[in-house]
Amino acid sequence: MSSQLPVAGPAEVRAAARRDLRAERRTVVGLVVVNGLASAAGLIGPWLLGRIIDTIQSGSGDVLTTVDRLAFGALVFTVVRTVLAWWALKIGYRFGERTAARVRERFLRRTLALPPRVADHLPAGDLISRGSTDASVVAFSLRSAVPEVLVALVHALFLIVAVLVLDLRLGLCGLVSLLGVGAAVRWYVRRARPAYLAVAATGADMADVVASTAKGARTVELLGLERRRAEATEAAVTRARSARLSALWLRTVLFPWAEVSLALPVVGVLLIGGALYANDLVSLGVVVTATVYLRQLVGPLDTLMLWIEQLQGAGASYARVEGLADVRTTESEPPAVQNADGDRIRVDNAHYSYTGARDVLQGIDLVVQPGERLAIVGTSGAGKSTLARLLAGLDRPHTGSVTIGGTPVADLPPDQLREHVVLITQDHHVFHDTVRDNLLIAKPDATDDELRAALAAVGVTWWEDLPHGLDTEVGDDTELDDAGAQQLSLARVVLADPHTLILDEATALLDPKTARRTEQSLAGVLHGRTVIAIAHRLQTAHDADRIAVMEAGELVELGTHDELVTAGHVYGRLWQTWHGETQNP
Repeated sequence: MSSQLPVAGPAEVRAAARRDLRAERRTVVGLVVVNGLASAAGLIGPWLLGRIIDTIQSGSGDVLTTVDRLAFGALVFTVVRTVLAWWALKIGYRFGERTAARVRERFLRRTLALPPRVADHLPAGDLISRGSTDASVVAFSLRSAVPEVLVALVHALFLIVAVLVLDLRLGLCGLVSLLGVGAAVRWYVRRARPAYLAVAATGADMADVVASTAKGARTVELLGLERRRAEATEAAVTRARSARLSALWLRTVLFPWAEVSLALPVVGVLLIGGALYANDLVSLGVVVTATVYLRQLVGPLDTLMLWIEQLQGAGASYARVEGLADVRTTESEPPAVQNADGDRIRVDNAHYSYTGARDVLQGIDLVVQPGERLAIVGTSGAGKSTLARLLAGLDRPHTGSVTIGGTPVADLPPDQLREHVVLITQDHHVFHDTVRDNLLIAKPDATDDELRAALAAVGVTWWEDLPHGLDTEVGDDTELDDAGAQQLSLARVVLADPHTLILDEATALLDPKTARRTEQSLAGVLHGRTVIAIAHRLQTAHDADRIAVMEAGELVELGTHDELVTAGHVYGRLWQTWHGETQNP
């Protein structure tokens, strides 16, 4: 399993963009039409200005009245263009908001669809940066850049056509002068994509280093790794800064080159137009109108140049967001549980290594019967949590197998896996929302009675003292301590009602009395279901049907509490030590 998230290629990004545009085809058509009308209205003013100049120069008829009418017409069309342009931008921003929401939702769906064993091996910083920074860049571009760029493109196209229709010679002169702009853009675009992908990748790497350091702060302090982590963070920051400066250097070349190139069309038309006017080949009004058209062309082209960096950055972010679709979740179509072996969990000769250098699990053979309560005990580092990850499908054994109903647990798609196995650790998350909505995540159609029953099942009584009951906003109306947050997480499990529940130190943040009460409540609620508990509190093992004892990555004992205490081996010694400590605090 690769530890790096893929990046979508240009063809995949274009295909995704086409899908997003097709989803809003009516809005896009409306945007183009309204913008086209705005651009057409904007062409009338310069043309009327040329007519005014020619009328004044000819001096025939009622010059003042004619000029007044022409000037009033120019004013009217200027107002019309302004209104239509505002309308076009309004349509564009609405399109951007809806499309940005669609991109975010698509990314979230893909993230939630990742099998746990895949998601758990992905770099957290990269995934977080794609869902936050990259998604925000894409959303900003769809909301702001796309409408403004589309408006600029349509306006530029109308101006170019207008100057060609006005006078082909002047129009061709303006287009030839724009070749410099095209060359600048081509030079920049060819180099921008890899540069901005590097910016995003180094930014994600920096976020991953910072996030992992913060998460393991206690371990870093305990092992005296502060200097090493500081050096790693500094190196990540240096790489990110270098990538950003490389991308910014491209702009220092693009913008001066583009500024000079944008001035050339006006200069060229004035020179050629002046020569044509001197030889009576074109009127002064035509030259002025062509000059104004090309001068107006600077506006949309300047908008395009200003947005081009954002668009390149957004393109790189779009590729990163869409790259999640290329994550290989399984080697083949995942099989469903066939129940050929019932709902029995079977571990056959399982070996597992995190680095490939040394097995942390060695030859584990274990069968967990449906409805059985199994406790896995052992000293720290014995391999208990690693075995729990294999049982929950987060990891796949390098040799041997872990199956449920005869199907490898790691091959189950997320929806089927959650129906069969749920792993609960001491890590938990409470959303900034009401208590009710935090619980409805597990069962959206649950009634209030079911929510209260789930809370009661894990020993929660504090919800009755909340200012708004189940509608209390966690984080606003009240703050939950670690114990309350863990109980809320356990209540979700009760609502989810899985067949097999793996508790890996799930009550570690509760005080012993509350933890004992919560475990008893869970045992009552989950009666008839398979429960695998991994804990250092041996009272949990005492209540289990069977106890599996781990030592140095091996399963060394398996039996009931009384059998293992009588045998007096590893578990017997652990029980005597723990029992003596609890009797003599």
